[in-house]
Amino acid sequence: MASASSSLTTGIPSISNTIRQDHVQLRNEYNKILGTFDPEERVRWQNQFTWDLARHSVGEELVVYPALEKIVADGKRVADRDREDHQIVKEYLYKFQALKPTDTEFEPTLRNLWGDLSAHIRKEEEEDLIQLENGLSEQDSLKLAANFARTKMFVPTRSHPMAPDKPPFETVAGLLAAPMDKLVDIFRRFPE
Repeated sequence: MASASSSLTTGIPSISNTIRQDHVQLRNEYNKILGTFDPEERVRWQNQFTWDLARHSVGEELVVYPALEKIVADGKRVADRDREDHQIVKEYLYKFQALKPTDTEFEPTLRNLWGDLSAHIRKEEEEDLIQLENGLSEQDSLKLAANFARTKMFVPTRSHPMAPDKPPFETVAGLLAAPMDKLVDIFRRFPE
């Protein structure tokens, strides 16, 4: 069975470590948004947070949740619960990505989004990922991590809560939305 520390010997992170690294990055970006009152800086971190969270969410839905369904006892129920969590977060993110830092709803929306996201992260890190790793070989965990990272290169960079959240329809919807998102990203401002 794979262990979270298995990446220490190979230099390649396990699926658990890969997901946890994303969670740490999202937490840092959330804190950067709240830690500045400069509207320009807030926009940059808002764009970065949105970009990372949208890609992370779809990556989990396409790679991690199908693995949970196959490997974890009662995996379908676990994956469906996680998809429901993601749907709530995607709806907040959709609203948040359209707000300006000067909007009165900016901070409350971000805090609500983070409240739901952090509860999901806790469940995922304390339960789901542990169960998943227990059912994977080290090699399978590394392969899943590589698939997750690769998938994030091709998915939308904005929230699309009306898009399907289960393969294969999510894959098609994501591939259709991703080029447009990436084109518009060229004109968005991000942290230096």
